[in-house]
Amino acid sequence: MDSVETNNVKPGKFNGTNFKRWQRQLKYWLTVLGLVSALEDQTTPDKTTETTSKTKEKMNKEELEYHCHNRILSALSDDLYDVYQDTKNAKTLWDELEAEYGIEDAGIDRFTISNFNNYMMVENKTNSSGGSVTLGNDTVAQVRGIGEVELKMTSGKTLTLKDVRHVPEVMRNLISGSSLVKQGYKIVMESNRIVITRNDVFIGKGYVCDGLFKINVVFEDNKISPQVFNVESCNVWHGRLGHVSLSKIKTLMDLELIPKSNIDLKHKCEVCVQAKQTRNSFKPVERNTQILELIHSDVCDSNRSPTRGGNKYFVTFIDDFSRYCHIYLIKTKDEVFNKLKIYKNEVENQLEKKIKRLRSDRGGEYTSNELGVFCEEHGIIHEVTPPYSPQSNGVAERKNRTLMDMVNSMLLSSGLPENLWGEAMLTACFILNRITLKDNEKTPYELWKRRSPNLRILKVWGCLAKVLIPDPKRKKIGPKTIDTVFLGYAKNSSANRFLVINSEVKEVANNTIMEARDATFFEDIFPYKTRISKEVQISEKPSSSTTIENLESQELRRSKRARVEKNFGDDFYIFLVEEDPSTYKEAVMSVDAPFWKEAINDEFQSIIQNNTWMLTNLPAGNKAIGCKWVFRKKLKPDGSIDKYKARLVAKGFTQKKGIDYFDTYSPVSRITTIRTLIALASVHNLVIHQMDVKTTFLNGDLDEEIYMEQPEGFIVKGQEHKVCKLVKSLYGLKQAPKQWHEKFDKVILDYDFKFNGHDKCVYYKENNGEHVILCLYVDDILIFGTNLEIVNDVKSYLSRNFDMKDMGEAHVILGMKIEKTTQGISLSQSSTIEKMLKKFNYFECKPTPTPYDPNVHLKKNQGEPFSQLKYSQMIGSLLYIANKTRPDIAYAVGRLSRYTHNPSKEHWNALERVFKYLRGTIDYSLCYKGFPNVVEGYSDANWITDNEEVKSTSGYIFLLGGAAISWGSKKQTIISRSTMESELIALDTTCTEAEWIKSLLMDIPMVEKPLPALSIHCDCKATIDLVKQSHTNRKMNRHIHVRYKSMKSLLSKNIVSLEYVKSENNIADQLTKGLSRSRVLEMSRGMGLSP
Repeated sequence: MDSVETNNVKPGKFNGTNFKRWQRQLKYWLTVLGLVSALEDQTTPDKTTETTSKTKEKMNKEELEYHCHNRILSALSDDLYDVYQDTKNAKTLWDELEAEYGIEDAGIDRFTISNFNNYMMVENKTNSSGGSVTLGNDTVAQVRGIGEVELKMTSGKTLTLKDVRHVPEVMRNLISGSSLVKQGYKIVMESNRIVITRNDVFIGKGYVCDGLFKINVVFEDNKISPQVFNVESCNVWHGRLGHVSLSKIKTLMDLELIPKSNIDLKHKCEVCVQAKQTRNSFKPVERNTQILELIHSDVCDSNRSPTRGGNKYFVTFIDDFSRYCHIYLIKTKDEVFNKLKIYKNEVENQLEKKIKRLRSDRGGEYTSNELGVFCEEHGIIHEVTPPYSPQSNGVAERKNRTLMDMVNSMLLSSGLPENLWGEAMLTACFILNRITLKDNEKTPYELWKRRSPNLRILKVWGCLAKVLIPDPKRKKIGPKTIDTVFLGYAKNSSANRFLVINSEVKEVANNTIMEARDATFFEDIFPYKTRISKEVQISEKPSSSTTIENLESQELRRSKRARVEKNFGDDFYIFLVEEDPSTYKEAVMSVDAPFWKEAINDEFQSIIQNNTWMLTNLPAGNKAIGCKWVFRKKLKPDGSIDKYKARLVAKGFTQKKGIDYFDTYSPVSRITTIRTLIALASVHNLVIHQMDVKTTFLNGDLDEEIYMEQPEGFIVKGQEHKVCKLVKSLYGLKQAPKQWHEKFDKVILDYDFKFNGHDKCVYYKENNGEHVILCLYVDDILIFGTNLEIVNDVKSYLSRNFDMKDMGEAHVILGMKIEKTTQGISLSQSSTIEKMLKKFNYFECKPTPTPYDPNVHLKKNQGEPFSQLKYSQMIGSLLYIANKTRPDIAYAVGRLSRYTHNPSKEHWNALERVFKYLRGTIDYSLCYKGFPNVVEGYSDANWITDNEEVKSTSGYIFLLGGAAISWGSKKQTIISRSTMESELIALDTTCTEAEWIKSLLMDIPMVEKPLPALSIHCDCKATIDLVKQSHTNRKMNRHIHVRYKSMKSLLSKNIVSLEYVKSENNIADQLTKGLSRSRVLEMSRGMGLSP
């Protein structure tokens, strides 16, 4: 039969009515297609399909079953498709449809029930006539008895049924409407409900369900009917299990993993219908028989807002045998390789087995060179799917779809914001590992861990939970619980995760995530769903801005209350959830609105007190720039909230050069200056204190006329047309940094300070033999003094002129930890290094003793780049550390940074070595012990050791107080023809730095004058002799000759002196080449590095 004729006999979509008619049409259609044999018992041949024997010969058993099952599903409506899509096979699907809908076609002219025990019997007599009833599936059921039944209605009335037949095979208890009318009852149908009365007295009511009317009844003990109770119980477990299919819930009940109850498989969940879309499944493949024989993996884009941690994707690893799934949230796809390593280490260690095969698609994250090498090294066969064939990776693809469907359902049913999709995803994975699959009675959890899961711990995601406050934080009088929303299950812990929504305990802030064990759950209450509906109603009303009248003349009072630092508790794990608001309206309408409003008012109060602007009319020909509020939560190192910050920022990008601004340059102090001052503090035993300037850029006075729109939320009523004429600078203006520095310059110089001629951000003052030095880095100020009294005097002066925050003794500056010890002052970045190692997953690596292998000769990569983006990110992190406190890695990082454009596997191996070296030396710090109290320099060069290199590497380092204050390792810019020339170029760079350091020290009062020449040590006698000679006949190119003349001049002015040092004692040697383990240790100690 051709396709046109086949389509003509195809039945319409079954929607729950006229089942018998639809069933006959469907069976004829399946017969025409040669598929009806799949509905028969295996031992009973189907005679009606003999004419299609040729077609069946082409089909094997599995293909026949597959096509028949999907043909039946395709003939169902969308709602019914969702209910029956997970049925095991075609025969099971056919039988379930008959059992559910066949009853509606049975003639109902009398009362029929399945169990007399559920009702009060007035009269019961055995049926002696052997009567029978024909059901909708053409089966004949015997009538076991006839009696009279009294139904207790929910209204309290009694409905008496006479001549009731007892048929246990009937799936539903049936009541004949015509029989009720004959007994004197009146039935009125209104829309989708019915009302039953007798003699104008209300008896009861019912409602439409699945094409039939159901009547509300209760038992004699006034309990709800078991059928109703079971539906509600099933709905709760449907929510607890993340909206999985009802057939899976039935399987779990059969396995006694959850309480048993009757399930209406046709019951529809509105959320599931809204959230889930389906496609026909593909042909199943043979499954492996051992754990870790095959791992399926895939990366999926969430297509939602990033989580608080910035995660946009998730990657799954699924064991083929057990279907146990591990899931990791990731920011970018190039994190897949690191997650694979974490997964491999975890599962192989726990199961004491090895991963044999990995199956994935051909995405770039799976086909990288590093992943290929990793699989080869560990004997893992990496199977990739054919191009454009996601079906070949069906296990992972299907798992991703199931997870996304569950997440979608959980978010919709709970009303929680999209940025919590990560919490929903982890919970969905937790659930799926604990429920059975279609083809296995055991759960993945049981196959993986060899014990049954405990599903009684499951709760409905997003429901209300009241968490008990621990005893140390609980008050005798006051709340003992915190209102939260349930977010899932803690990893490797018996605790649960909760989102705080209403806390009256100061230790726990709203909108944070906490982990706790003791909680009471209300699984039918969803706070965020209620909140969203209220916000929608509110948003329909016109909004009004908060205004302040008479803004120009208003005086604001600064609060005298001492602010107590918020403590978020030691008994909870608390993490920030929602992202910072991007607009003013988002801030004032968020759950953290009280905190943001407080921050906004503080910022606005500072602006008004600082007389930043005045309201005026916009002059003709001028244009006002815009402004916006910027919000940020300042976090503590553990991720908890420190404070809420709001800042009003001008839209400086709309300014025009030459009209709105002219010059924008603003100096900042060199990091070398800060290290030098700390070294001097160790030499002269100085006091070091720190201050922070609040609202730094608001202090600068403007030279140009700039007009700005009134800020949102503070538009003056009745003066909406006016603009703000800026008197002082504001954040966002192009000239704001420059104006701030000029204002600070004026204020500090008026207090008899003098600025350093070689670092404009260093100021010094001498008073009666006492000295004080001030170092400014934007808004951070370090104050060095010979005693505490003079330091406090400077701090008081600054506080009178600016809004300052006194930080006390200096502890951290620019990410460097300052610590005073018995031996002197140490400068370290241990916490920064630890964060970096954890970020790039090297914290658990095996340390190496050297940062660079001297036997490795790196070359340019001529092939494809190897994870170029991540390589650049790691180099950037290392440069931040190498330039501040770790001169021992300066050469390795500088060398590796030359290959960021196109790194290869060899470059990656060398880069990983630096991370492993830092892991073993994480506690290294620069220790300034106060001796020697003179500056010493070392210079070195490494002349073309690699075949491909044509330029040498220069290295220098200066020490003061026993540790390094300045260092550098750079590739030379010109080609040298000999070792002497390369050393000459390096020595010139060293002398240039020495000249600057000496000039800096000349303007520091406590340094003894006159300063002797800075001694520079070099291990090349030829270079030293050449520079010291009064004249030379040696031929030099122009670039070398200029450097030679420069050094001669410095020597003649007694700025530097040159000394010879043996190569093994040259500390700069580590800045030009890779060294052995013993040499690295020796050179590092010479630099002042120690644990």
